[in-house]
Amino acid sequence: MSDGGDSPRAAEPVVAAPAEPMDINSAVQQVLKKALAHDGLARGLHEAARAIERGQAQLAVLADDCNQPDYKKLVEALCAEQSVSLISVPEATELGKWAGLCKIDAEGEARKVVKCSCAVVTDYGEETPALAHLQDYLKNKQ
Repeated sequence: MSDGGDSPRAAEPVVAAPAEPMDINSAVQQVLKKALAHDGLARGLHEAARAIERGQAQLAVLADDCNQPDYKKLVEALCAEQSVSLISVPEATELGKWAGLCKIDAEGEARKVVKCSCAVVTDYGEETPALAHLQDYLKNKQ
């Protein structure tokens, strides 16, 4: 009978690998997915503008490759008027994928992604490390 002390693995403490530093785009992606799961995401210009005007918006995300300058100006002006934080992401297709405007196939890949130029978070859902990272980024940006 062994007392269990002769195994070298039993004596080693379990140490989690250090998490790689989170970039702002992955933080935005995780926050949008969590908000979508908690029904706290307004997608598209009409829903986003309505949420911002009502004072429900906590964060607005705008795609840089939006080809309508008036669209961008409207969202930026509404955010400035209501003191809503605004973050830019490079592509509307990525924002559409993050905002759930796509079909997920059997392999877990996004298919039929619909472009989304603007999304507004009205409810973050729950506290996550991604949300904390995003809030730190917004504080340092101002």
